[in-house]
Amino acid sequence: MEKKTFLIRGMHCASCVRVTERALKKVPGVLDAVVNLATEKATVSFDQQKVSDQKLASAVSSVGYKAMMEEESQSEDQQKIEKEKELQQLRNKVIVSLGLGGLILWGSFPLLMNIAPEILKNFFVQLLLATPVQFWAGFLFYQATIPALRHRTANMDTLVAIGTTVAYTYSAFVTVFPTIITRTGIKPEPYFDVATIIIGLILLGRYFEAKAKIGTSEAIKKLIGLQARTARIVKGGREIDVPIDQVRLGDVVRVRPGEKIPVDGVIMEGESSIDESMVTGESIPVDKVKNDTVIGATMNKTGTFTFKATKVGKDTMLSQIIKLVEEAQGSKAPIQRLADLISSYFVPVVIMLAIATFVVWYVVGPTPAFLFAMLNMVAVLIIACPCAMGLATPTAIMVGTGKGATNGILIKDAESLETAHKINTVIFDKTGTLTKGKPEVTDIVGDVLQMAASLEKGSEHSLADAIVKKGEEEKVNFMKAANFKAIPGHGVEGIIDGKKVILGNRRLMEKERIKIDEKEVERLENEGKTVMMLGVDGNLAGLIAVADTIKETAKEGVLVLYRMGIEVVMITGDNQRTAKAIADQVGIKRVLAEVLPDQKEAEVKKIQKEGKKVAMVGDGINDAPALAASDVGIAMGTGTDVAIEAGDITLVNKDLRSVAAAITLSKKTMWTIKLNLFWAFGYNITLIPVAMGVLYPFFSILLNPIFASFAMALSSISVVLNSLMLKRVKI
Repeated sequence: MEKKTFLIRGMHCASCVRVTERALKKVPGVLDAVVNLATEKATVSFDQQKVSDQKLASAVSSVGYKAMMEEESQSEDQQKIEKEKELQQLRNKVIVSLGLGGLILWGSFPLLMNIAPEILKNFFVQLLLATPVQFWAGFLFYQATIPALRHRTANMDTLVAIGTTVAYTYSAFVTVFPTIITRTGIKPEPYFDVATIIIGLILLGRYFEAKAKIGTSEAIKKLIGLQARTARIVKGGREIDVPIDQVRLGDVVRVRPGEKIPVDGVIMEGESSIDESMVTGESIPVDKVKNDTVIGATMNKTGTFTFKATKVGKDTMLSQIIKLVEEAQGSKAPIQRLADLISSYFVPVVIMLAIATFVVWYVVGPTPAFLFAMLNMVAVLIIACPCAMGLATPTAIMVGTGKGATNGILIKDAESLETAHKINTVIFDKTGTLTKGKPEVTDIVGDVLQMAASLEKGSEHSLADAIVKKGEEEKVNFMKAANFKAIPGHGVEGIIDGKKVILGNRRLMEKERIKIDEKEVERLENEGKTVMMLGVDGNLAGLIAVADTIKETAKEGVLVLYRMGIEVVMITGDNQRTAKAIADQVGIKRVLAEVLPDQKEAEVKKIQKEGKKVAMVGDGINDAPALAASDVGIAMGTGTDVAIEAGDITLVNKDLRSVAAAITLSKKTMWTIKLNLFWAFGYNITLIPVAMGVLYPFFSILLNPIFASFAMALSSISVVLNSLMLKRVKI
């Protein structure tokens, strides 16, 4: 078996995905096919002895789309250029459609036409204006409709194509042969405004959707950009710089201060402090000594060391993270678009009803039977025109996302907003999400700040930065430290005012045989703090505790979620004691501690297997796979670009209370969408029988196509007004 992923061009809705998947699965030898609309990619598992690229491409083309197989695929930059070009073309069609449609509306709408120029009231001028909109701007609807009908399926494109074509054709007939319509006793009036405005509005919604899709691969590109370009290999006493792809398992690699570590490995000689924040999200650099593991793409801060390469190429942690993000982004979201699902049944039913209407009126209708039959059939099709259905979802989504943006909540796409209302479990990463991500001095035991800050002035460690910053805030007089020396994994030492001063952890105190206050140290550690001890001439002078402090909005943000009945979980690489201390401060009851960076995604999937709908909130690169794998990924605006790209929702306002606000906004938006669809279909269900003429035998009432058009417009107006009500919702 082989698995292959390739691009597919031309898909626009959920029905497109279903049709393409069905076509691929019918190919003999294909075990499974998953098509993702957001990434525009198909992932196919197949027997390579039975299936070729040509067969897969042929299956896709048979339903009206184009498969970009490996030999035809483009680079990421080329794909982006092509997408931007398509977006520009779509924008031009929107401008032309709405511009020409607006002129036609001005010359035909009862209230507006009184102030319109005479030339715009001319039916032939309206025909001239409507034709390019129908057959140039609306061409893509026909492109998708023809293969859909061939395979006996229907989607929103089918509805748009049928509805606008009927409106346009009837209008053209009225324009060219007005006397024929007049003989039936009906005033000949075209409906070019209906056809053009529908096309323009639906293309506008599609433009915003296409714009949101651009940049879906940015997260992957940024992850790849983190890799080192070269590695310094030690061979036969010589050091040789080679491209990173030439590093082999077992190679000895040297890394100097300020350099990126090229691949994963184990330190053989030397010590250093390594900033792993780009992979782990943890702000405090980690001290490394002999036999400790190092991660590719992390930054060496202080020492020089050599290490043995244990994972290279696709096996490195960064490569695995990239793979996890790609797989999570390419997996299929469990979202069914209600309008497309119903439309797949709605369109064939409407067509059959229209044909039935024509037949019945042609057989039993008054003279001239043919024209009565034709007009009633047109009324049925116009009343079923999908303008309201086309507007029901996008208008609510546009207002909802705009509402979110004004409140500092950026929503990446409509699917994220649709899914968020189902969330019943929220997982918070600790560092940089619940906490500020910057160490701060929290406790000082004894009069030690001046000496500690003076000594740390020469250190590059982030804990040293916190102590120096505290000294500056307290306006201490910094003293000169002589013979400064950093002791990796232990601390620092130097001579101040003729005295030997050391500052570090337990191991350093034990090495210098300095007795410490275990009770006080344990008390601070139980509060989730890192404790450093200051020794002067062999005696303990005091303690300094440093911690990554809780964000101001963390506790309230968690409390609001609990009030909504949503379970809250904290995930971290910290030990159980420190993790529980932080969780207790913010009120979180369920804690996942000592979780390695590459295990976070697996933990998300475990909770999903419990039947939960999960939102992951994070900010680090290590959070990217978990953000992508969760039902909704929520990235902090203060986090890394990669986490933000992988997330579905970004909290630009940095306020953790916005997690609950985003879920509330999703619930309100989904209610609006359902109400919109109710109105959209309600008009059709109520008025289609009237358009068919069921009232004629009893009350001699027929639904004039003008009133059919008006009813359809009224349904659209009600949908838009209902969507605008979202602006008043409090989140």
